[in-house]
Amino acid sequence: MDYSFDPLLTPTFASNAEKQARFNPYMENGGSIVAIGGSGFAVIASETRLTAGFNIFSRECNKLFPLTPKTILGCAGCWCDILTFTELVRTRLKMYQFDHKEQMTTPAIAQLLVTMLYYKRFFPYYIANVVAGLEEGENGELEGVVFSYDPVGHMDKKKYVATGAAGPLLQPLLDNQVGHKNISIERTDALSKEEAISLVKDVFISAAEREINTGDGVHIMVLTKEGIETEQFALRKD
Repeated sequence: MDYSFDPLLTPTFASNAEKQARFNPYMENGGSIVAIGGSGFAVIASETRLTAGFNIFSRECNKLFPLTPKTILGCAGCWCDILTFTELVRTRLKMYQFDHKEQMTTPAIAQLLVTMLYYKRFFPYYIANVVAGLEEGENGELEGVVFSYDPVGHMDKKKYVATGAAGPLLQPLLDNQVGHKNISIERTDALSKEEAISLVKDVFISAAEREINTGDGVHIMVLTKEGIETEQFALRKD
């Protein structure tokens, strides 16, 4: 039989063929952040597993970074970008405090992150950022607020948010339990601090059953007018 090609030629895609190696500046190290703002408090939490694919680098990696007594930054994604970005943010805050003799407010910090992320839009930080903090409401009382970002600086102000590796699993639970979406029973009372903390634990326990990058433990920080409270609890370690 006549062929239009030489049947003796070996395929060029054999396993021992030469491959072009390319440098990838990014690495996905997992991480999930949940934040809830309420009347007089804000809760932000992250799980403590640091991964790359099926490898676990650390089981006690804290992804929450207090910036002021009223503001906390949570980051998930490329760990080297997280370390670089958080160090730059802290440096900018120190410069502000040195110049103005006061600490930056939570809304001002939220806007600062927009500028810093947008500045790097052509080579963005490969991280998901969430800012949780307290700001004065119209009545003069402290209110918990949450700001979420995309990698190039688009900011969204919310009362609750979930992002990171397990974000798609966590967000629907928050929509139902905090936002009261798609439920027939309307809740009129506001979410308390204790209920928010309990809910954060529940959603992370649920996510750990379905998402391999989520596990080992959860680090929780609670912002109130008295300061920052911290709490940790364990998740499954497999």
